Amino acid sequence: MLNILKKWKGTPQPSKEQIVNKEEILKGEIPKHIAIIMDGNGRWAKKRALPRMAGHHEGMKVVRKITKQANKLGVKVLTLYAFSTENWKRPKIEVDYLMKLPEEFLTTYLPELIEENVQVRIMGDKKRLPSHTLNAVEKAMEQTKANDGLILNFALNYGSRTEIISAVQQIAQDVEAGNLEKDSIDETVFSNYLMTQTLTDPDLLIRTSGEIRLSNFMLWQLAYTEFWFTDVLWPDFNEQCFLEAIYTYQQRGRRYGGI
Repeated sequence: MLNILKKWKGTPQPSKEQIVNKEEILKGEIPKHIAIIMDGNGRWAKKRALPRMAGHHEGMKVVRKITKQANKLGVKVLTLYAFSTENWKRPKIEVDYLMKLPEEFLTTYLPELIEENVQVRIMGDKKRLPSHTLNAVEKAMEQTKANDGLILNFALNYGSRTEIISAVQQIAQDVEAGNLEKDSIDETVFSNYLMTQTLTDPDLLIRTSGEIRLSNFMLWQLAYTEFWFTDVLWPDFNEQCFLEAIYTYQQRGRRYGGI
């Protein structure tokens, strides 16, 4: 349990003793799918007497840095929890700003993503997204669909319980319509009804800001994922933090219930 809940207790700029060497990391197993709960933007801003939106904007820059590094390391999928179904409860001014960030990010960095062979995807309920947000994401998806490098998967208006309920409803409809035998339903069949049906389950989950919970994120998919938590706030999260998370992952034995 201590290993699972291990935190990196340090500043955003590690000491020399804490620095993880990229070349050493590349000698080990690189997680194929890394999921990140990007937390702490508001607290980062508050510590600096700035509006919460400043923290979100700074966090957007970190998305670019970590995407570039993940791609260089050979990570296949990077799923980022950008906006949850519960985040609509926040003040309207903050929600409106958060809905503009994907457009700003993709407008600014889309040429770079294309050049680096990154494929953009989205998972979540698109129906409630503003048209300008959805248009920006769909444009990026269209222009990067032929890329076969890193999949940058944004969880946008995503909630795992909603996803699971939707999957159950679709399965029930298919059984009722005679398109699916109920006795054939197993973990593989169920997974094929989820939003991640074309992706492998995450190997590593990272959560920043010191919170130790999943917050309704990929509850089914994270069944055998390795967790790594850090006190570092997302706007302070850097490439060295990312390497430390992967290094910790490489030290663990994944037995999937075996010995």
